[in-house]
Amino acid sequence: MSLRPQRFARRALVASLLAFAAACTHGAGRAAVSLRLVRKRGAPRDAGVWIDEEYIGPLSYVAARGVRLPVGKHRITVRKAGYFPWDRMVEADREPIVLDVTLDPIPD
Repeated sequence: MSLRPQRFARRALVASLLAFAAACTHGAGRAAVSLRLVRKRGAPRDAGVWIDEEYIGPLSYVAARGVRLPVGKHRITVRKAGYFPWDRMVEADREPIVLDVTLDPIPD
């Protein structure tokens, strides 16, 4: 029985999110902060989101569901071939974080 590509991609995404959450538990007992990415016009839905160099999933998925970050500094990166990367350093400290993501195409 073979898995359909969508089903496999969903399982891979859930596995990535669980791996990231497990990596964040090294500070068990520490507070977590909500991170929400807002996909602005022109940002491709399938651009990849990385947090602290760990792949989280496509921008559309992360924007729809958000992510919990442990308190501390984190690097948020969004990349897609043909676009300049979007990169921000954030410090999670109790208040929810909302970031607007816009990817600019690389000129020909």
